[in-house]
Amino acid sequence: MTGNGDQELTKRHHRVLVLGATGTMGRATTAALVRNGYDVTCVVRPGFGERDPRANLVGAELVHADIMDTDHLRSAVFGGASYDAVISCLASRNGAPEDAQAIDHHATVGAIEAAKAAGVGHFVLLSAICVQKPRLAFQHAKLAAEQALVASGLTYSIVRPTAYFKSLSGQIARVQRGKPYLLFGDGELTACTPISDRDLGEYLVSCLTDPGLRNRILPVGGPGPALTPRSQGEHLFSLLGRTPRFKYVPVGMMRGIGGVLGAASRVVPSLSAKAEFARIGLYYATESMLVLDPETGRYDRAATPSTGQDTLFDYYAAVINGETTVERGEHSVF
Repeated sequence: MTGNGDQELTKRHHRVLVLGATGTMGRATTAALVRNGYDVTCVVRPGFGERDPRANLVGAELVHADIMDTDHLRSAVFGGASYDAVISCLASRNGAPEDAQAIDHHATVGAIEAAKAAGVGHFVLLSAICVQKPRLAFQHAKLAAEQALVASGLTYSIVRPTAYFKSLSGQIARVQRGKPYLLFGDGELTACTPISDRDLGEYLVSCLTDPGLRNRILPVGGPGPALTPRSQGEHLFSLLGRTPRFKYVPVGMMRGIGGVLGAASRVVPSLSAKAEFARIGLYYATESMLVLDPETGRYDRAATPSTGQDTLFDYYAAVINGETTVERGEHSVF
């Protein structure tokens, strides 16, 4: 797929560049591309080696480049090879304002510009569904990158997943230790349709060949009904064979903490990151990860597309049985 991105190529000749390849979604997307027969190249940071714990990029060629340096990206990555498509899984580590501006906006927009200059046919951008109601630094950064991609003239697919399994699994170990499950408010304030890394990786890859997924913003979640935090906790206790125990955290307390940190950060700038983390926590405690109806201001499960077969509770069972581990890493906020 070259030029305008509308010409179909056989997959074994379809060269795809993956950005953000060492993150969990980057690795899942790389694996999906390899499974589907694509010729895959992954951009990794200078000094990245096979012994790195995130080096599981089997079947892909690795190219070292500084993603923050657009000129270096152009010369080191696009200068010596041509690519039919780029899939960007770039994401800031924790949503802190400085990191979000650097990765979610600066590096992503630089990659878009480099891809356009190199004549790439299709750019697939992994974004987030929460940008539909932006209040946080990383959301504004991602939204600006989306807008830059749309304005670039490239054929694009902007994918906005609802929620990741790993983001909803932080309390498994806590409950296993006999502690109650934490709920904000009554545990019914929000809902989501989480999607697995594997299913989302396959969806990102499908954007390369499905004409219906081109030049569109694509919200997507996993299969099944929308899950509230309370329903997640109840099922976790059921899997462990225990009676549900919950501890309720008032949303007002979270607002108070955020307010105090926000005011303090104006006097002590070093507290600004903590203030933003408090705002992030409040956001996810009060906003659903579903499609937002702009007319009613309500989140709509029926309007939220779904894909794949993996369910959150199957993932919970696999974690409990020791078949997998919860990899939250640097993106962990709570």
